[in-house]
Amino acid sequence: MKKLNDQELDKVSDVAVEAAETYIFSRVSKKEILDLDINADITYQDALNVAITIDINLDELSTVDENELAENAVEAALNELDVFIDENFR
Repeated sequence: MKKLNDQELDKVSDVAVEAAETYIFSRVSKKEILDLDINADITYQDALNVAITIDINLDELSTVDENELAENAVEAALNELDVFIDENFR
């Protein structure tokens, strides 16, 4: 994989955040979400390093497990990143 510049790293970060949001909004109504914070920290030194954190607070009446939803959204974002990187940078 080629070394990514700052603009390309920003795009990779955007793809990760959008993928996580898409996953979350496909599982939970926006009305149930009280607070949502998605951070994708993408760096490239000798290899691409990706850290995605999701903090989500749902309405107390929601039946969805917040931790499980966040973990699955991170996994969906990483899967989407694999495809995006393969198509654009390899």
